[in-house]
Amino acid sequence: MDVLFVCVGNAARSQMAKGFYNALARRTRAESAGTEPAERVSRKAVQVMAERGIDISMEKPRLLTEEMAARAGMVVTMGCLSRNSCPVFLKGCGKKLVDWALPDPKGGTIEDYRRVRDEIERRVKKLVREMEG
Repeated sequence: MDVLFVCVGNAARSQMAKGFYNALARRTRAESAGTEPAERVSRKAVQVMAERGIDISMEKPRLLTEEMAARAGMVVTMGCLSRNSCPVFLKGCGKKLVDWALPDPKGGTIEDYRRVRDEIERRVKKLVREMEG
């Protein structure tokens, strides 16, 4: 995997980032994981991604492991680095590590999810250009 997107629950932000990345990229691939995975992907995240033509309804939140981080060429966190839930191995994984520090829309309105989705889309488009040249 080329890029690993990480958030706490792996239910919204990192799933949206993975969905955008894999829809846009041609030569590179992304995965996602969470430090404290939720039971399922957020229904609101599924809804707002469907508005962009990307189906994340079959995705399942996964626990971040040290092995996943080691396989990734780049790790992008969604604010995890500032939390106690962020594993120490991520901070010292030696990979290119970027923290986007996006707000967690959990518990918010559909408009909150759309705002976060739009910011993720903007950043992922830029990242895909950087990764693929």
